[in-house]
Amino acid sequence: MATERLYYHDAYLTEFEGEVVAVAADGRRVYLNRTAFYPASGGQPCDAGELGGQPVVEVVDDEDGRIGHVLAAAPVARGLLTGKIHWPRRYEHMQQHTGQHLLSAVLVELYGFQTLSFHMGDEVSTIELGTKEISDKQLLAAEEQANELARSGRLVRIGFEDAGQVAGLRKQSQRSGTLRIVEIEGVDKSACGGTHVRSLAETLPLQIRKIEKVRGNVRLEFVCGARATWRAKQDFKVLQDLARQTATPVDKLPESIGALKERLSEAEKDRQRLADDLAQREAREEYAATVASPDGVRRVAWHVDRISETVRTKALAYVAGAQSLVLAVGTQPAGVLVACSADLGIDAGAILKQTLAEFGGRGGGSATLAQGSVPSEICTRALAGKLGIIE
Repeated sequence: MATERLYYHDAYLTEFEGEVVAVAADGRRVYLNRTAFYPASGGQPCDAGELGGQPVVEVVDDEDGRIGHVLAAAPVARGLLTGKIHWPRRYEHMQQHTGQHLLSAVLVELYGFQTLSFHMGDEVSTIELGTKEISDKQLLAAEEQANELARSGRLVRIGFEDAGQVAGLRKQSQRSGTLRIVEIEGVDKSACGGTHVRSLAETLPLQIRKIEKVRGNVRLEFVCGARATWRAKQDFKVLQDLARQTATPVDKLPESIGALKERLSEAEKDRQRLADDLAQREAREEYAATVASPDGVRRVAWHVDRISETVRTKALAYVAGAQSLVLAVGTQPAGVLVACSADLGIDAGAILKQTLAEFGGRGGGSATLAQGSVPSEICTRALAGKLGIIE
């Protein structure tokens, strides 16, 4: 027997009584003849609350039309149980879902952008739009129109119509039989089983947070009502903190941070130039101090944290000297660099690529400078042996 869904008719109902008609084998999933608990469906999370004094941790919609209430513990008493909906969570979901209907309708009216999917998260909600692009100007216009409609206090009505006769839906339903219709006065008409507020005024304010590309479409992030107010307060706290740290008025932060980024970029360039100069000087000194092998080649092996730009600069400065070779081994991540002077007559890139390939690694480069990733210490030792380096 299908469960009677009390929230279909009254989303503001927070307490009810229902008769236990079935209990799963583990004793934790309970089925009632009627319930006000909304199950996770259509992008909207399930309600939370209590049933028979036990916390409800999940509400699921079975294929047979029954709603299962998963309790924190078992057993639960048979007979008539009292259910209590956690109102703050329910009401927040009502605001977000109605806000989604409003925003989706506005985007269709203004630009013809259809909503492909909807997801309500813990902090923000998202809709995926059937368009590849949406401009900042379009977003602002959609947000302003949605808030203007919400300020008008348009009513949100719940009704039921036959699927074969219903007209004026924003998106045609694939369901048959009787459809539950959520209609925003003069704005939207949609087949929907979710919980909604009674007036658009309850969704105020509506704020579009950001957009991103996904699957060739645009995903739009938004918040409504109390969630939007809380988010705005959190944003302002962050702005105030940044203003204090930079000794800058809040409205001047973009300009101040832009200037700071530019100074940091210049400082990083100066730091890199100094690091390169130092690396080249150290390389020349090390080359002069290195004793050549019996074959006349000055070989060095360096163990570094990572193969950075400074390490590459130092290696090239070292092999600027005649008959010279460098093997640099990094650990974070595991990597290797080989540099050799042109007069050696060997190909650093070919030697590195061949050796790494033998052990499943990858790499390559020019005849004088090559770099790659090493899968094991054995690989590194094999490469060192080919280069005539003994540690």
